Amino acid sequence: MRILGIDPGLAAVGWGVIVYPKGGPDLVRWGQIKTPAGKPLSLRLRRIHESLVELIEKERPEVVAVEQIFFATNVKTAITVAQARGVALLAAAETDTPVAEYTPLQIKKAVTGRGNAGKAQVQKMVATLLGLREIPRPDHAADALAAALCHGHTLKSDRLIRAAHPRATP
Repeated sequence: MRILGIDPGLAAVGWGVIVYPKGGPDLVRWGQIKTPAGKPLSLRLRRIHESLVELIEKERPEVVAVEQIFFATNVKTAITVAQARGVALLAAAETDTPVAEYTPLQIKKAVTGRGNAGKAQVQKMVATLLGLREIPRPDHAADALAAALCHGHTLKSDRLIRAAHPRATP
């Protein structure tokens, strides 16, 4: 399965594409979409939208895995990230690409085995799981790859559960 992971943000949207075959994940590529800080919000969101539509059309993922937002303190940041996240969901919908959404806790747990893992541990595990010598940079791209890996691991777990318990519905 070809999976596009997205880590939403206004200044930078991280993205990463993996293929999750039976044996485990294979990296395709990763990057980020940057928006200029001095531009109006509407133009920055349009850049994110257009870039994601172009990326989805080029990469042809079977699913887009998007990190959900979790902010407890900075409401202003949460709102702008939510707007960028909405644009990412719209890009997936416009290209008829299914979306899977995961909380940061779910992503951390799927990648490291611990829901309270730190950012450095998640990034190191992303590199390890994808057979990379170095942690993917920028950080947003590593987070997007973690979201894609989370989806791949979730699908694998669901298949194993169905195989062991055919009447179970994970």
